[in-house]
Amino acid sequence: MMTAPSVAETLRPYPPFDRFEPEALAFLDGHLQPAKFAAGAVMVSPGQGAAQAMFIIVRGKVQAVSAGAAGTAGETELTLAVGECFPIGALSGRRASANVYTALTEVEAWLLPAAAFHQLLALSPAFSRHCTGYLASLVSQSRQQLQAHFAQQANATQSLNTRLIDLIKRPPISVNATTPIRRAVEIMGEQKTGSVVAVNGDGAPIGLMTQSDVVRRVVLGRVPLEQALTEVMSHSPATLPETATAYDAIFTMASRGIRHLLLVDQAGRLSGVISERDLFALQRVGVGQVRRAIESAEDIESLQAALRDVQQSAFNMLAQGIGAEQMTQYISTLNDAATARILDLNLRRHAMDEIEWAWLAFGSEGREEQTLATDQDNGIVFLAADAAQRDALRARLLAFAQDVNRDLDRCGFPLCKGNIMAGNPEWCLTLDEWRQKFSHWIRSPQPEALLNATIFFDFRAIYGKRELAARMHEHLFGLSMANSAFQRMLAQNALTVAPPLGMIRDFVTESDEQGKAYIDLKKSGARLFVDAARVLALAHGVDAASTVARLRRTEKLPAGDGVDSLIDAFHYIQLLRLRHQHLEAGQGRPGDNRIFIGRLNQLDRRILKEAFRQAKALQQRLKVNYQL
Repeated sequence: MMTAPSVAETLRPYPPFDRFEPEALAFLDGHLQPAKFAAGAVMVSPGQGAAQAMFIIVRGKVQAVSAGAAGTAGETELTLAVGECFPIGALSGRRASANVYTALTEVEAWLLPAAAFHQLLALSPAFSRHCTGYLASLVSQSRQQLQAHFAQQANATQSLNTRLIDLIKRPPISVNATTPIRRAVEIMGEQKTGSVVAVNGDGAPIGLMTQSDVVRRVVLGRVPLEQALTEVMSHSPATLPETATAYDAIFTMASRGIRHLLLVDQAGRLSGVISERDLFALQRVGVGQVRRAIESAEDIESLQAALRDVQQSAFNMLAQGIGAEQMTQYISTLNDAATARILDLNLRRHAMDEIEWAWLAFGSEGREEQTLATDQDNGIVFLAADAAQRDALRARLLAFAQDVNRDLDRCGFPLCKGNIMAGNPEWCLTLDEWRQKFSHWIRSPQPEALLNATIFFDFRAIYGKRELAARMHEHLFGLSMANSAFQRMLAQNALTVAPPLGMIRDFVTESDEQGKAYIDLKKSGARLFVDAARVLALAHGVDAASTVARLRRTEKLPAGDGVDSLIDAFHYIQLLRLRHQHLEAGQGRPGDNRIFIGRLNQLDRRILKEAFRQAKALQQRLKVNYQL
């Protein structure tokens, strides 16, 4: 018969036991129970109800098979061997297992009762980290499947997770800032390179000159070739550490509209130059090409053509395995650039130089969480000295904003059905008027005010006098942090939509016109996390815009249900939305958020259920915090 003292000797080579603290091993010694199972025996199944114990395999192999809708065996997932544990997700969530675990051979195992499992979570940080990473491992499996699917279509040749230092094929060409322009150009010709970097005495980059700089600044600028390089080079060029990835370079180039990045080592010394050309192999649409096409568009027709590449660019990134957080941030960045270009084009016809104003983005754009299907949510904040000036400026700003809203609609950002747009006088307000709005909503939180809070309290300025938005945030947090009654009502509002988990079936679904079951992953998925995170942010004065940043800075749940699992769940739902919207667009249909359950494979169904359980845990936290 097995004895508990053999725990350390037997399990030490296997994770997570190889990282267990001495007190955690001692706890196992006192609580493990030996058990044997014949080949073919069902060890755990959904029909047994809430999981009663964690199994640690000592000898033999166990097969894990996904359970079908009625709890019957479905698609084979994996085989477990010595040192592996199950069913961790079910125990953590105090629920039935989603899998049927069957002994493939004769199996010996140690059993840790459910009560002791939760005690061990509280006792051992190593075990807690292992269990809270469970959902992340499932999400990783799904993302790998997604990447493989899109990679076949995109014929991707490299990963955007490639380290930039691994893309460097030659040492950088460097000079000092006092080098004559003539000599710098000669060096570029001799070395057959498109750029030369100026470094200081410590080898740190301080300037960059490219071939285009030679044409624009030297030739066209008629600068004497005897002048020092410092007269024409770009000062303080963009840099990234050697450990940064190709994605980091893509995002930086797209955000800043540049074609070259300098790599630096830990000491800040120049170690390489990455150009847009170096990254061409990683994307069909050239890195930065979309951003520059947007910024250089001289009319709406040109901008429409440039924005069509956003879809392809996003597709390429899905094929490279880029995560949902980076994807939505990338899409939001390009959408910001498009909005800014439309504003620039319209400013040619609407003189606004003497007005202090800012263009505001609300909702998902305000959180930088836009997917491929998004409409407009925007407004304007401006300053006015008195009522007469206010009315005159508002009239001018409204005419301008209505033109901008129409052009955004022409470029693929549909007009807001609720008319939450800067061209609506209700959302083209002075700073004082916005403050009054916020004060009214918080001090008199009627249903309409709570609805407005879910939209307008997620905002940022994307053009103009950005400090006006900062002043709006300051006022908002001053009111919300001091008003517990408003927080409570906002928390109640966040609980009006429950995770669509079924008691008998896996999910509570809606039906489309053909009777096919679906879940709206915006209304019944992402919103659950967004609304809860907003309440927490307002209660703690956290000025982060994104849902993930809000969760990281405000939320701490008990061991086993940590913030990392919440974030993994939210990211998975966002990734599922992006995948669906891309496939819909590829078939010529407008993107939406309807996920048809019958089209999901067993792995995605399993993760989606776990994601909704995490949403339920987050909502439970609000219930506890506000005694709801």
